Amino acid sequence: MKKGELMKKPNRKPKVKLVGKDGNAFVIIGEVSKALRKAGADKEYINQYTIESMEGDYDNLLVVAMKYAEVY
Repeated sequence: MKKGELMKKPNRKPKVKLVGKDGNAFVIIGEVSKALRKAGADKEYINQYTIESMEGDYDNLLVVAMKYAEVY
């Protein structure tokens, strides 16, 4: 990405179903990342999500997932 360029956000906040799925942190990150990609986010935006989700504990992971996607 060139200096001054903005990351491409998704066209919409994607919906991600986590109920009934493995609660492993890597599974959650993978599901949200996949949904962001399908919604049109670029690699830099998804990397930002991943870094932010791994900056804290499991509760932080869930809060960040809900910030980037509509989790149900």
